[in-house]
Amino acid sequence: MASDSSNIQAFQETGEKVAFTKDSANPGRFVFTMPQPPTFANVEDERRHLKQRLVAAYRVFSKLGLDEGIAGHLTCRDPEHPELFWVNPFGKSFSCITAKDLLLVDHHGNVVKGRSPLNAAAFVIHSKIHAARPDAVAACHSHSLYGKAFSSLAKPLLPITQDACMFYEDHALFPGFNGVVADEAEGERMAETLAGHKALILQNHGLLTVGGSVDEAAFWFIALDRSCQAQLLAEAVGTPVCISDEVARDSHRTVGSRISGWFNFQPYYERIIREQPDILEMDEEDGKLVI
Repeated sequence: MASDSSNIQAFQETGEKVAFTKDSANPGRFVFTMPQPPTFANVEDERRHLKQRLVAAYRVFSKLGLDEGIAGHLTCRDPEHPELFWVNPFGKSFSCITAKDLLLVDHHGNVVKGRSPLNAAAFVIHSKIHAARPDAVAACHSHSLYGKAFSSLAKPLLPITQDACMFYEDHALFPGFNGVVADEAEGERMAETLAGHKALILQNHGLLTVGGSVDEAAFWFIALDRSCQAQLLAEAVGTPVCISDEVARDSHRTVGSRISGWFNFQPYYERIIREQPDILEMDEEDGKLVI
């Protein structure tokens, strides 16, 4: 099988390079120019890229301990058929998932491609999120430790750190817990509560994030779980001081931007493919789709 090693440095070869310059409108301040995600000549290359990044995200989540048992699902929308999305098979460890394990599912719960069982909760939640948010290429939900703990407090994240500002006025609390999600109406309520935000705190359940790329959605989940951890630690020993609304809002424009989310995932991707190079094993069939 061929290894698509060119994607290793894709973020350094696409768009503008990482740079910082003086802000002409604000003397004494500097602005960062970040690289841009890769673009593709055809849908087959884009599909291989998306599936590769999705597999990498599963492996990163497992390495960071963000998965638990059979719970959790990460999805990405197919680039050619936006009404279909790729998802992990039910019951397979995130640490072992490959591109050929992925299921392709429609918004009616039909498995269009793949033979493994589909997690009903994955369908109920992600189908409604993807349907309601055409801009959400990817969505991540898992039962991470700090996300679970924080969700039991039934409150939003506070802007107590620069990283928490990624989610300032950009996440919502889904109240109540009605058991394992198996009802489409529950998925619809989640999508309605998410609205235009990048993240949901699901009370007594965990976290959910979305993004315009797999990289972005995956990083938002990692950052949100760690921000939950930071707030739990701070509140355990005292009353944390919040960043002002003005500064939090200004910080969000930088650290909470889509390109920031995408770029922040690149170090995780670089590390995981170096440690687990089989992620890069993609052949021509991984980009094709006949349905």
